[in-house]
Formats: sequence, structure tokens, C-alpha cells
Amino acid sequence: MNIEETVIRIIAQENHLDPGSVTLDSTFAELGIDSLDGVNILFALEAEMNIVIPDVVARHMGSVRQVVDSLRRVVNGEDISDLVAMAHQAAPVAEAVPAA
Repeated sequence: MNIEETVIRIIAQENHLDPGSVTLDSTFAELGIDSLDGVNILFALEAEMNIVIPDVVARHMGSVRQVVDSLRRVVNGEDISDLVAMAHQAAPVAEAVPAA
């Protein structure tokens, strides 16, 4: 299975885009993909590839290249702890709300 081709095909299908307009260097913003579209893309990729993408990693994918690189590592059973750590660092810190 060619992960790059699969990712580009799924992104194009899910967002009704011409596959030729989706490249490895495309960002989700450039393609008009919002967070809900991103969730649908990830669900479709998980179903197609029979894998589970950790939520913390999935939430911080913002480009086609990030998706391909992350999925390649998941499919190959490689360590993704660095991706998880980066995602945690990028996550906004919830502010404590004083008790009423």
C-alpha cells in the first residue's frame, strides 16, 4: 500500500477536491480543510488502512506531509512518542476557574 497515494486520494475524496490539487506540501488550510473535515479524513484513513491514529497525534496534523509521515510510522510500528510529546506541548493549557 502506498501511504502517500492513499492519503492524497482520501483527502481529495472526503473534500471533493481534484486529486491533482492535493500535494505532499499542501496544508489543510490551503485546501480549505477545517477541523471537522480533518476528523472525517482521519476516520476514513483509519477505516481504509485498518489502523488507529492516536487522538493526540491526529489533532495536531495540519498538512498532507504530516499525515503521511505520521501514518507511515504508525503502520510500520515505529515509535511515535515524539509526536505525542510535540502534540502535548502544542496543546493549550486550560486555565483554572476559581470556585464560586
